[in-house]
Amino acid sequence: MTAVSGHGPWPGGPRDELVAQQTVLDDLASLPTGVDAVPFLVQLTGRGPGADAVGRTASLLAEMPVELGPHGWKLTDHPGADVRRAEALLREDLSALAVAAVGHEGPVAVELTGPWTLAAQLWSARGDRVLADGGARHDLSLALAEAVRAHLADLRVQVPGATPVVQLTEPLLGQVHAGVLASFSGYSRLRAVPGPDVVEGLRPVIDAAHDAGARVVVHLGATWVGVPPVALAGADAVGLDLADVGGAGSAGGAPGWNERAWELLARATERGMGLWAGLPPATVSQCSGPQLGELVRLVAEPWRRIGLPASGLADVTLLAAPRRDLADADTHRAELANLGRVAEALAERAGD
Repeated sequence: MTAVSGHGPWPGGPRDELVAQQTVLDDLASLPTGVDAVPFLVQLTGRGPGADAVGRTASLLAEMPVELGPHGWKLTDHPGADVRRAEALLREDLSALAVAAVGHEGPVAVELTGPWTLAAQLWSARGDRVLADGGARHDLSLALAEAVRAHLADLRVQVPGATPVVQLTEPLLGQVHAGVLASFSGYSRLRAVPGPDVVEGLRPVIDAAHDAGARVVVHLGATWVGVPPVALAGADAVGLDLADVGGAGSAGGAPGWNERAWELLARATERGMGLWAGLPPATVSQCSGPQLGELVRLVAEPWRRIGLPASGLADVTLLAAPRRDLADADTHRAELANLGRVAEALAERAGD
């Protein structure tokens, strides 16, 4: 059944965790009949360092302590106040989820930064990005695998009826594979990571989530070239921001059409992988309101053009593509409601 979920970031500050989590659960419970909901753990990133995606994920690395440095999060010898703050913020979020989701049985999504984007954004204690050191990035992948196991165990304690879904965000995977990330000095580029190594970096984390009974979605943003390694690493679904995959479309083509990208998606779906489609905010007409038909076409037209069966649209999960700004809670709530109506339209097409 076509579903709706979301990324974790949500507007709010300290002490807003419970209201935000209740809002998400209530709004997803109000989706149209015939549309599934995948509630998600909110991340109130406006609370500052430690509530951000990299800080939250890095704070879970028990064997690789981190701290804030001049350029962002970096490895250190001993955990300190920065990690304790990130851990406290995560505990607050999980406690809010436990209250808001009392009696909930079914999927609950938690979002973490994937191993390659984490390696690209974490700095070593006395040098370059962790990505630059093959041994360090291998250790990071294994440490993140253990962190995922521990995080999912905490989730099950807070929400015993949860069926976990781990969302690994990998927006930098394409840059890692292409070798275009700048070194610490900025005068050179880090060496490209071969495809087989990309797979091997993802696999321990995905396997750990599977061992803990979770499904795994790897979100690539617009990096459609990452679809094959994600499939080979054993993920259950791949996430792509469809509007960015093919831009505004080409002459005579569907919106967001990119033939090569959709060929890779078609092969992945035919192998049983799901698609989590990130959609932009709907454009709004003063006369007719949100133009939801544009979002329906953004999914359905490339799907049809590449030759995938309409029935497969029932397995697509929709979520709002990440925003550059968090806007306000009402804006985010409106996006969830719009996605519910788009999912309803796709479900109808799947049944035709």
